[in-house]
Amino acid sequence: MLLAWRGSVLPQLLPRLFLIFCIAIIAVAAHDHLLPVSLNLNTTAPFSLVGIALAVFLGFRNNASYDRWWEARKLWGQLQNEARSLTRQAITLPNKPLPKAEIETFTAVLSTIPHALRHQLRNSDPREDLVARLPKPLFESVMASRYKPATLMLWLGEWVQRHAQAGAIDPMAVLAFDRNLNGLSDVIGGCERIVSTPLPFAYSVMIHRTVYFFCASLPFGLVDSIGIFTPVFAVFVAYTFMAHEAIASQIEEPFGTDDNDLALEAMSLSIEDAMRDLLGEPALARPLSQTEAYVLT
Repeated sequence: MLLAWRGSVLPQLLPRLFLIFCIAIIAVAAHDHLLPVSLNLNTTAPFSLVGIALAVFLGFRNNASYDRWWEARKLWGQLQNEARSLTRQAITLPNKPLPKAEIETFTAVLSTIPHALRHQLRNSDPREDLVARLPKPLFESVMASRYKPATLMLWLGEWVQRHAQAGAIDPMAVLAFDRNLNGLSDVIGGCERIVSTPLPFAYSVMIHRTVYFFCASLPFGLVDSIGIFTPVFAVFVAYTFMAHEAIASQIEEPFGTDDNDLALEAMSLSIEDAMRDLLGEPALARPLSQTEAYVLT
């Protein structure tokens, strides 16, 4: 763990830590050779109070960001559960066996929802993933819509309605389908809420400014007590504060593409693979998440 590089925020912090190191060198040189300027941490109450307040606000920021990350992960876990349930219901609930092609079409459209949702959350182009899974008329209809997961949900509801009207699915089974489709709608709405409601910008600005002001002034508070070792301790303390701020900034947007964001592509393929398993189909040929840079372990 001491040598871990991938997934760590250290690479992006190195220029900032180098700046703190340079400031610490200046503080030592000024104290020893130019001016005996220092702030004694043992007697300077304002400096200590800033550190305490900063720790409190960083704790709040990290907790708020992690809550968003964890809620997003629970929503995608619910997405997998609902997809499995709908696949099972399509196989077992009809009064009479449905043609295999009908069930395969239903599950193909259902397996497209995680991919469509992933692209919507990341504002990326879903064309490649959707064209490989959807019938051409539905693909064109979905691509023409603004909210592609909702359009796929509408098609699934129409599929259930069509077979209910044909007498293949009884009213109780329709209610079971509808319950899980509503669960999918809750997942989509929850993810959209997280994306469209970031943490208040004022918190981020205030914490960011306070962290860097504190870290830049820290060497002048340490130099009188630890002298030449000031750069080492100043950089270590700065890393602690800056890393907390950087991690909170990363996981605040859990659907992004940073190392510590959710591996949505791997999750999408995992959901699709679970559905294929219920259908008795072989596992996906391509390995999960070769294009994402996330740390999954």
